[in-house]
Amino acid sequence: MQNPFESGHIKNYLLLYASTVVIMVLFFIATSLFHEAKSVEQKMFNAEQNSTKQADKIEKNAEEERSRAEKFKLLDKAY
Repeated sequence: MQNPFESGHIKNYLLLYASTVVIMVLFFIATSLFHEAKSVEQKMFNAEQNSTKQADKIEKNAEEERSRAEKFKLLDKAY
């Protein structure tokens, strides 16, 4: 069996490991440099408008359900 320190295998593995680390670092730098963080405006919601819209939706849904209930009549018996 050959001695890996004398045949140069250790040097090849270390070079492979180092080149992999360097490539990973370069990709990290490239992605962080070209990534533009967009600032987003903070939106302020008016609670009064939202509550009135919700109340209107609830009233409309209740009216629709009442009209649906009037259209259909349940059977007296279950078959």
